[in-house]
Amino acid sequence: MPDSVKDFIEALPSRVDSARLAGMTNSYVFEIGGAGTWTVKVDDGRLSVSEGDQGGDCTLSASAETFEKMVRGQQNPTTAYMTGKLKIKGDMGAAMKLQKLF
Repeated sequence: MPDSVKDFIEALPSRVDSARLAGMTNSYVFEIGGAGTWTVKVDDGRLSVSEGDQGGDCTLSASAETFEKMVRGQQNPTTAYMTGKLKIKGDMGAAMKLQKLF
């Protein structure tokens, strides 16, 4: 497990199986409180990460603690959303596809 949210997000291109992303074309903005903001773009098997808000199909906002728990499997993302720990703005269909990334 990477040491920080930044390490985790910036390592996504090397960790994600491109076959799982085939046919997927979406972009996501991750606003992680206390850690930073990143844009993750998926284009038919290719994934890129850039710092800052470059615009996206949806924006996901959470604290660093909640995000870390989700990626470790200690926090169910649906439960986090339903309890307000994870906020999603924009295309919910695109947000549901995130399961392919993690």
